[in-house]
Amino acid sequence: MRLSPVVLTVVIASLAYATPPEMAFSRLLPAAPALAAAMWPVLPTVLLGTVCLMLMIGLGFVFPDLGTWWTAAGIIAVTVAAAYGSHARLQRERTLFQVRLVAEAAQQVVLSPLPRRIGGVEIESLYLAAAAEARIGGDFYEVVDTKYGVRLLIGDVRGKGLPAVGAAAAIVNAFREAAYDEEDLVVVARRLDASSTRYNAAFPPEGAMERFATALLAEIPHEGGHVDILNCGHPPPLLLNGSRLHVLETATPSPLLSLAELIGDHYTVDTFDFAPDDLLLLYTDGIAEARARDGEFFPLTTWMRRQPGTPPRELLSALHRDLLHYSRGRLDDDIAALAVRLRRA
Repeated sequence: MRLSPVVLTVVIASLAYATPPEMAFSRLLPAAPALAAAMWPVLPTVLLGTVCLMLMIGLGFVFPDLGTWWTAAGIIAVTVAAAYGSHARLQRERTLFQVRLVAEAAQQVVLSPLPRRIGGVEIESLYLAAAAEARIGGDFYEVVDTKYGVRLLIGDVRGKGLPAVGAAAAIVNAFREAAYDEEDLVVVARRLDASSTRYNAAFPPEGAMERFATALLAEIPHEGGHVDILNCGHPPPLLLNGSRLHVLETATPSPLLSLAELIGDHYTVDTFDFAPDDLLLLYTDGIAEARARDGEFFPLTTWMRRQPGTPPRELLSALHRDLLHYSRGRLDDDIAALAVRLRRA
C-alpha cells in the first residue's frame, strides 16, 4: 500500500509513452502526489511530485503537442496542496497519539488490572470503549479482596469519553477505600454516592441534564455459598448454574449514584445462592443494548444459556467476538463486563 503512489506513477508514465498523444494519459500524473499525501510524509510527497514534473517535461520533448505546461502547472499545484495535506494529516496523527496516551494513563487509574484469581474466585474482565479515539469511557469496574469477602463493583456513568472518566474515577477511588473499611455494603454504596455527588458539584456537567451513574456492588464471602447484591439502577447480573440461567433481579431497586438526595437513600441488599462452578456475569447496558443492522438488541440471556461450563476467560472472549459480529463492529455505547466463577475446593 505504501508503494502504491510509485506504482501509480510508473503505470501512468508507461501508458503515456506507449499510447498515442491523443489519449493523454499524462494528465493523470497529478494523481500520484495526491495519493502520496494520504500515506507519506511531506518530503517524500514533494519528491514524488518533482519526479512527476520531470516525467511530464520529458514527455513534452517526445510529444511536442501534448500540452506539457498546463499539465506541469497542475502537477505543481497538486504537489503543493498534497504537501500541505500531508503536514496536516501528520499533525492530526500526533494529536491522536497524544490523546491515546492520555486515555491509556486514565485507564490505568480507573481500570487497573484485576487479579485473575482471589482465593477460590476466578475473575475476568472485558472493556470496549465506544469512542474510536479513546480506550476508556464512562463504564467502570473494580474488584478487591477484603476481610469481608471478595467485593466487586461495576457501573456506568451517563455520558461518553473524557467527561465521564473523571466521574468514573471518583466512584472507583471511593470504592477502593470504602470496600476495605466498611462492613456493610449499604455504607459502601452511600460513600460512593457521596463521592459522586461531590465530584459533580465540583465539575458540573454541561447542559441541563444531571450526571449520574448506575452501579452494582457484589460481595462473595471467602467460604462461598452465596453472593450479596446491591443494585443501584444497574442491569441485573446473570447467574449460570449448569444449564439453568437465573436473572438476579433485586426486590427493591436502590437509588442511582448522585440521586440519593432526590429520591431517598434507601438501599437494599439481596442474597442469592452461588455454588461452586456457577458462573456470574456482571455487565453494563452497552452489552444488552448493542444493536444489529435491523435494530434488534443483542440477545444476551439467550446467548448466555448457550455457554454452560465455559470458564470466565473463554466466556468473555466469546462475548467480545459475538458482540462485534452482531453489531458489525459499531458500538453505540461503552461496554464493560466481569465474569466470576467459584472454584471447587
